[in-house]
Amino acid sequence: MFKNNKSIKLINYYKFINYNLIYNNAAINRYKEDNFGISEDKFKNLELLKKSIINQKNCNLQKKAKNIVFSDGNPKSKIMLIGEAPGANEDQEGLPFVGRAGILLDKMLAAINLDRKNVYISNIINYRPPDNRRPTEDEIKQYLPFISKHIEIINPKILVLLGSTAMNAIVGKDVVISKMRGKWLEKKFGNCKTSVIITFHPAFLMRQPAQKKMAWIDLKMIRDKKTNLKI
Repeated sequence: MFKNNKSIKLINYYKFINYNLIYNNAAINRYKEDNFGISEDKFKNLELLKKSIINQKNCNLQKKAKNIVFSDGNPKSKIMLIGEAPGANEDQEGLPFVGRAGILLDKMLAAINLDRKNVYISNIINYRPPDNRRPTEDEIKQYLPFISKHIEIINPKILVLLGSTAMNAIVGKDVVISKMRGKWLEKKFGNCKTSVIITFHPAFLMRQPAQKKMAWIDLKMIRDKKTNLKI
């Protein structure tokens, strides 16, 4: 029995670190017609939030982007993931994590028996920064009320922050990801109280594959928390 459990863990780990598909430049079309049956109130609140983002004034990012990148996944999920900002593929399709980093994110989720039908994904910033640059402090400040409201509407039990930009926006500017990753924090967003964990952004893991062993630890913590919370 012990050998079987060890073998299953190794298989899941190797699924995670095997990134043969990462260098495929083709964007994945994840548009779908799934009806998750969310409540009318949640649907309306998400639509109102999206309209508020679209109708905001003085957003230079919006002027240069092709599409708003609002979310993907299941709005009923109790697991929410937040990244940094859309890239070129995301801007083209209007969905988060559809480029090479998205392929790796899908593999990360699959390693702990999750996929886009049972998580919910968004970003700190909803429009692509030019040349995929990192969002500025002013841009993050402008979008922070939107992502905070987004979290409150979804009301997740587990909130996963992918990368230092998401971490600094949600947790604080004075923390570094090397010290904060792999720890559980409790935070409130309006009426939502959630357990927060920070891990590396998939794009960072593509540049620094040696750090996947640390991300794997984080993923197992998410898997165990999911089990403990009976999600």
